Amino acid sequence: MLENIYEETVWQKLKSESRPILLYGMGNGADMIIERLNQFGIEYKDVYASDEFVRGHHFHGKKVLKYSEAVEIYGDFVSLMTFAVKDDATINRVYEMSRKHPFYSLTVPVAGDGLFTREFVKENEDRFDKAFSLLADDKSRETYINLLNFKISGKLEYLIPSFSEKNEVYENILKISEDEVIADLGAYNGDTVEEFVFASGGGVKKIFALEPDKKNFTKLVRNTEKYDFVESFNVAAYKEDTVLKFKKSAGRQSKISDEGEEIQAVKIDTLIKEKISLLKMDIEGSEIDAIKGAENTIRMHKPKLYICAYHRNEDMFSIPIAINEIRDDYKFYFRQHRYIPAWESNFYAI
Repeated sequence: MLENIYEETVWQKLKSESRPILLYGMGNGADMIIERLNQFGIEYKDVYASDEFVRGHHFHGKKVLKYSEAVEIYGDFVSLMTFAVKDDATINRVYEMSRKHPFYSLTVPVAGDGLFTREFVKENEDRFDKAFSLLADDKSRETYINLLNFKISGKLEYLIPSFSEKNEVYENILKISEDEVIADLGAYNGDTVEEFVFASGGGVKKIFALEPDKKNFTKLVRNTEKYDFVESFNVAAYKEDTVLKFKKSAGRQSKISDEGEEIQAVKIDTLIKEKISLLKMDIEGSEIDAIKGAENTIRMHKPKLYICAYHRNEDMFSIPIAINEIRDDYKFYFRQHRYIPAWESNFYAI
């Protein structure tokens, strides 16, 4: 695997950088980046945002500059992108900026510890090799290598050319039909329910939608009440039936944690008795635990799989390996959909 990794770890590169380092963006993402920079003893000079967004903001005691001000003050500088984006207009803007200055989008895991480095790949080379060997087509293999290089280097030149449209997956890999019985784990506000409905041409046989966050669950119920084939559960998918702590966060990033409010967690094997034809997981780092809780379902019914692989560093190898250990006759596909940083990196299996 290492012969396909062409880049050095971005954090090491930043330590030896002589040009001023500026943060592009504010908020929780920037807080996480600052924490890591401090660990490496890397100093950042300033914070900037798009010209039209800046309205006298301050962040970590620094006045937030307009991009035009940053260019005027520093000239040649290094940008560290600290927020996530998926709309075409902003992605195009970011790409143009990356052509004018050294520009990095840093990977910090949503769950788990450590950073995605060249050393991490080397330490787990056998596992990465195993996951790579399970991929079923050239596009998956090319995307997989590009994503490893992106996660290590932070360079958009690996990420942006790897983008695939989700419609291609629904039409050519998962082949969603009106006869599907779907378990949507991490249903959020019903966004993937809508995707399944659209991909099927208007509706499916059944969708079991699981969402542990109470606010998101309320939105899920409201947004899907027009569909009589959707049954929603305010629970978390897990490896056993139990009660867990759940840490709330903005948007879809609430997750199982050591602190927070108590929630009910369930095994898919015990919750759903019907034969599932498609199992989707986007559950903020709990995918391996949910796979363990769906082991009998996977072994007996061999549902099509749609599993997110960007919450933990080890997701890039642990997910396909875990499935392969349950059944060794799955074909795996890997796709990166439109997102900076590399969120929406998914394994699909049939």
